[in-house]
Amino acid sequence: MTSGATPRVVVAWRPTEWEQLLDRHATAGQVRFFLESRDRDVDDVTDRHDLQQRALATVEAAIPTAWRRAQVRRDALASFLFEPDDVVVAVGQDGMVPNLAKYLRSQPVIGVNPDPERNEGLLVRFAAPDVADVIHDVVDARAATEQRTMVEARLDDGQRLVALNELFVGHRSHQSARYLLMHGATMERQSSSGIIVATGTGATGWTRSIVTERQSTLALPSPSDQQVAFFVREAWPSVATGAGLTEGLVEAATSLRVISEMDGGVVFGDGIEDDRLELTWGQDVRIGPAPEHLTLVAS
Repeated sequence: MTSGATPRVVVAWRPTEWEQLLDRHATAGQVRFFLESRDRDVDDVTDRHDLQQRALATVEAAIPTAWRRAQVRRDALASFLFEPDDVVVAVGQDGMVPNLAKYLRSQPVIGVNPDPERNEGLLVRFAAPDVADVIHDVVDARAATEQRTMVEARLDDGQRLVALNELFVGHRSHQSARYLLMHGATMERQSSSGIIVATGTGATGWTRSIVTERQSTLALPSPSDQQVAFFVREAWPSVATGAGLTEGLVEAATSLRVISEMDGGVVFGDGIEDDRLELTWGQDVRIGPAPEHLTLVAS
């Protein structure tokens, strides 16, 4: 913390399924009818909502009254102004932390798991009652933290996008993506379902399913390694395109280079397709470890 500054705690959260359904159907009665008509367990949906609401209330109560505070929903993150000395508390599933990471610049993140029976808790490691002690440890610089590598894509026109788990490069309609792929001294023209470039943090998500399905032996980086791994999805071998350059590691001093041979290309991170870079024919994108890191408070 900056000397003399009044701490600010920002609580970030994603609306529950119950809240999203209320937004769509207006009343609790209509939501219950909608769920019951589709043989969904209403109590399961409301129980998960109640657990998150209780966690949010506990976190809010843990913030000292003399400190500043703010709340931000996931869908408002892109327009929210984080301050350099913020302490950020992410309440929800593990995916809430990657959703936050791209908007931060080393502010510490405390992940709170409101439902350990349903959420793995790889990134949201704390129970809500722990927050009262943890936020003081963070402000007083006593908390242990992990510096997690992020991945960046940089276009030749200066646009840039970062992600904590992975970046996707492909066609916005998910039809075949066409491009020239360069990794070190190897170059190949490809037609595929797109490219995934993942950090060590992302190795437990989308990348894990790719590695498992193709039985890859590539040694994935750890969350703090200054490396990212790339995987080409369903490369199509033809007279004009190859399928030999489909996975590998990218070091901090190098980059994976993709030259688009399509209109309608996109680059997006951590599954958020609305926040993306447009990739037109001939554009050059370079992908590798980002200079920023996520500062995750350790349990």
